[in-house]
Amino acid sequence: MSKHLTNQREPVPFRVGQGFDVHPFSEDTDRVFVLGGVEFSEAVGLVGHSDADVAAHACIDAILGAAGLGDIGTLFPDTDPSLSGVDSIALLRQASEFMAEKGWRVVNVDCTVILDVPKLAPRRAEMELNLSAAIGAPVSMKGKRTEGIAGLAGGVQCHAVALVVEK
Repeated sequence: MSKHLTNQREPVPFRVGQGFDVHPFSEDTDRVFVLGGVEFSEAVGLVGHSDADVAAHACIDAILGAAGLGDIGTLFPDTDPSLSGVDSIALLRQASEFMAEKGWRVVNVDCTVILDVPKLAPRRAEMELNLSAAIGAPVSMKGKRTEGIAGLAGGVQCHAVALVVEK
């Protein structure tokens, strides 16, 4: 039997991970909308145990998944009262430090955010800077609209892909 058909894995110096997060819009008018560590006053906040930053959460899942280190709920369970309202950029920084301790380095992360409001382009560079600083590697962001699909318009989604290498 050839090697690629067995369960044995050859060491690979790089890995790819995919992350996804979604949060519905909140009815609480005091909730702040946060994306990529940036507050947007023109949008309704999202429901979540933390600040509900879907971009930071998807990045966490992408980098942890790439390194085979679980997911956001493994490191930061939503049942932990100390994480209530926490800044997700701080969680992303902690996840990146955890990866580094385990021998991995992020090469880059690419995010696609699906939402109608707010427009991301005017503040894209600020979000990319916040996420990149927390991870220690370049992060790119793109915004896509729901194109009238009602099931997508009730909240915000983010998909992220990360490339990591062994240190």
